[in-house]
Amino acid sequence: MNSTQIDINILIAWGGVAKKFRKNQIVFSEDDIAQFYYQIIEGQVKLINLHNDGSEYIQGIFYDGNGFGEPPLFINEKYPSTAIVQKDSIIMVLSKASFFKMIEDDPKIQFNFLKIFAQKIYNKSITARELIHNTPDLKILGFLHSIKKKDDSNISPLLISHTRQEIANLTGLRVETVIRTLKKMENKNQVQIINRKLYI
Repeated sequence: MNSTQIDINILIAWGGVAKKFRKNQIVFSEDDIAQFYYQIIEGQVKLINLHNDGSEYIQGIFYDGNGFGEPPLFINEKYPSTAIVQKDSIIMVLSKASFFKMIEDDPKIQFNFLKIFAQKIYNKSITARELIHNTPDLKILGFLHSIKKKDDSNISPLLISHTRQEIANLTGLRVETVIRTLKKMENKNQVQIINRKLYI
């Protein structure tokens, strides 16, 4: 489902180190200075912002092969969100200095990052549009279709691995609204719910 952002052997050649992270361990916190490039070898990481009431808004979830938290590296800014490991993971860590030398040395990697950033900006624009204008069912449907679009397994219906709470955090909705809306969507044959698991 997820392609590898940068070949692991290339990262190792430039000094990358594979580190183990436990579930719920923080990789970096909001307002930390960006000093490393991170890429998941195996596992899952979410980027979140915490509200004053303790609830969280999920900025993104990243899987095997995905890099995360790169933009602040390029502009010498602090992280705008916190990265938390969702399950035991192995993450490749490369220093900022080596990361930039690697990019300067390989035009293909440079171009790859241009495409990655363009895709992230595009996805954020689509998400912002849906959050502003759409009803709960359209917000959820747009989110589910974005997952299906990224999947290259051609499985139908596709199992959605996100919990109802994660869908709520990713769409800015209350979990009660997500549960109620998914039930309505099931009645309209827009999604399938089998043994409490969600499919589209």
